[in-house]
Amino acid sequence: MIVVAGEVDLEARLWEPEGEGPRGAALLCHPHPLYGGTMNNRVIYRVGKGAVEAGFAALRFNFRGVGASTGSYDKGAGERKDAAALMEWLKQRYPHLPLALVGFSFGAWVGLQVACHDPRVQALVGLGVPLNSYDFEFLIDNDKPSLYIVGTRDEFCPRDQMELLARRLPQTSAVSWVEGADHFFTHQVDQVQSRVRDFLHAQLEGHRP
Repeated sequence: MIVVAGEVDLEARLWEPEGEGPRGAALLCHPHPLYGGTMNNRVIYRVGKGAVEAGFAALRFNFRGVGASTGSYDKGAGERKDAAALMEWLKQRYPHLPLALVGFSFGAWVGLQVACHDPRVQALVGLGVPLNSYDFEFLIDNDKPSLYIVGTRDEFCPRDQMELLARRLPQTSAVSWVEGADHFFTHQVDQVQSRVRDFLHAQLEGHRP
């Protein structure tokens, strides 16, 4: 489907749980557009499946200039607008459900910035947080439930840097290390899917009346 998002049209795919319908909704942000990142990225696809298993509707999309999305790469500024517009779309479609955001690599940098400042987003997941490439200091002031999943051999997120950042994060944040995994979770995507599923499911349990 195509979602009109301000000055661009964004290609997106919505995946809903079967049965009673979703209990939450999650936006998934893919890796860097200039390096082959799309909504069909293997990790994004699998964490979308994990979100659905947790009871969330999962919305994958292509940033501007990717696939059938119009516009062109905008160094993160336009991409933040894309994420914000699709979060608004989710809110209108599911006005009474908790919202979450999952971002991988570049998508984590873009999406987490949007999610931290959107009061409607109640849970955050960052995958392969690329500390070598972008500034993630904004996470220090984020008090929403957050999970950061990083491989111990991630070439874009040195363990010492992530551990230094982790010590400055609020108690609502947690870092989950995937032993032996590189930046792309080449052999451990099953673990990533299950950890995202369990985290999001726990958020829903926390929203029970």
